[in-house]
Amino acid sequence: MPRKALVWFVLMCCSSFGLSQERLSAHWEELTAADFAKATEQSQGTCLLPFGILEKHGPHLPLGTDLLDVRYAALHAAEQEYAVVFPEYYFGQIFEASHEPGTVAYSAHMQLDLLQETTDEMARNGCKKVISVNGHGGNEHLLPFFAQSQLAKPHDYVVYIFDERTPQSGGPAKKTSIDMHAGESETSKMMISRPDTVHVDRAPQESGADQHRQNLPEGVYTGIWWYARFPYHYSGDGSAATKELGEFQMKWWIDSVAKVIRAVKADDVSLKLQNEFYEKSNHPLDTKH
Repeated sequence: MPRKALVWFVLMCCSSFGLSQERLSAHWEELTAADFAKATEQSQGTCLLPFGILEKHGPHLPLGTDLLDVRYAALHAAEQEYAVVFPEYYFGQIFEASHEPGTVAYSAHMQLDLLQETTDEMARNGCKKVISVNGHGGNEHLLPFFAQSQLAKPHDYVVYIFDERTPQSGGPAKKTSIDMHAGESETSKMMISRPDTVHVDRAPQESGADQHRQNLPEGVYTGIWWYARFPYHYSGDGSAATKELGEFQMKWWIDSVAKVIRAVKADDVSLKLQNEFYEKSNHPLDTKH
C-alpha cells in the first residue's frame, strides 16, 4: 500500500474508533458552550480551581502574584494531563494584609459562601471532581476546613485540595534562609510566569526580616502572628531570586499538579465513600461498629 494511502487509512481508523480527539482549550472562559460539554467529557469531569489572592508582595512583585503563579502552573499542568481550568479566583483569606494598599479581604462568611456556590456551580456543569490548587499561604487553613465542611450535607461531587507550591529539596542552592513571602522562591517563580511584572531592583527598598515583636511559647497561636513578625508583608529577600531557581520550582509545581490530575481522574472511591458517609450520618444509631 502506498505511504499516503496508509497514512489516510490509519487516520480514518483512529477517527472511526474515537482515538483522535480535538484539542480543546483548558481555559473555561475560552470554550464555547458546545466545546465546554466536550471538554468536561474529555477531562473526565475533572476541573481545576486555581486559588490566588490580591495582596502586597513586598515592594517588587504585583498584587496578584499568587493568582498569576497558580494559574500558570495549573494551565501548564493541564497541557500534560487535560483538565478544565476555572477563571481567576482570588476570594480567599487575607485579613493579615488588609493594612496594605491593594489588598482585597472578603469577610469570612463571604469566602465560604462564594467558594461553596462556585464548586456547586462547577459540579452542576459537569465537574464532579474539583481540584482546588492553592497558590496562597493564607488559604492553608481555609481550604482544608472547606473540604471538611463538605461532609455537612450530600454532594454529587468531590472537592480535592492540593496545597504544595515549592519543592522541599533539589534544584539550585538557595541563598536565603527566610523565604516565606515575596522572597527568593516566589520572586524566582514570577520570573517564569510573568517576568514583565517583576521589579527586582526594588526588592531591597523594604525589609523582609523577621521583626520578632511577639514573645509567646511555641504552640500558642494568635491571628496577629504574621503582622508581629513581618509588618511590611514581606518575608525574605527577593533580590536573591534567579531565573534558574524559578524554572526548577515552577517545573516541579507543574509536574506535581499534573500528577494530582491523573490521580484524581483514577479515583473511583472518594465519591462512593462520601455517599456512604452521608447515608450513615442520617442513621448514626444504626451504624455498625
